[in-house]
Amino acid sequence: MARILLIDDDAQLGAPLAAYFSRFELSLIHAQTPSQGLHWLRHPGPDGPFDAAILDVMLPEMDGFALCRTIRAESDVPIVMLTARGEVMDRVVGLELGADDYLPKPFEPRELVARLQTVMRRRVVVPPTVAGSTRAAGAPVLHFQGLSLDPVRRSVQRLGAEVELTGTEFELLHLLAREPGKVFSRDDILNQLRGHEAELYTRAVDIVVSRLRKKLEPLDAIKTLRHAGYSLALRPLPL
Repeated sequence: MARILLIDDDAQLGAPLAAYFSRFELSLIHAQTPSQGLHWLRHPGPDGPFDAAILDVMLPEMDGFALCRTIRAESDVPIVMLTARGEVMDRVVGLELGADDYLPKPFEPRELVARLQTVMRRRVVVPPTVAGSTRAAGAPVLHFQGLSLDPVRRSVQRLGAEVELTGTEFELLHLLAREPGKVFSRDDILNQLRGHEAELYTRAVDIVVSRLRKKLEPLDAIKTLRHAGYSLALRPLPL
């Protein structure tokens, strides 16, 4: 059962949400302060690490943006942010800080579950024993100038060094790497990463691309074509 950490100061939210989540094989643990949530993330106990975190923007001690920044500096755990009134700036700032998705309050629990399931699927890591058999079935490592991407282990190396990517960043890079040189529009990317029912929130794509570019420096890996979209600018290496 996947473990989800909710960090929200609403004491009435945790119990009913946990009961609802249990219908989808999700175990929800509720922390009412950022300090408590950070402690549990850092010391998860015998049940193992959390599979995702839900952060409210309006929190005591520190706001959800500062909390997101702190978590992302220490962990690649998928993060869904709950933004007040669906403010665009809340969404933009959260994505810039490394959140994987956002959901405006008030929200439908079923939509929150769906978004969590999506971000957790992006992060699935396959054990080495399974990875070998899967790769043999047709999932080779993709090699480029200075960059390699392993779609089975979901790992990326830049100039020989491992790069920590969020699930969304990895999926974007993998999408571009599968067809290097092909230009993907923002709508193409949104549909690929979040499904055809996603809001066409194109600013989100620009933010994730910007984050990914910084992590891949000094490689000039992603090319922008004005009014068209993005493509991988690195030359594939022969197998």
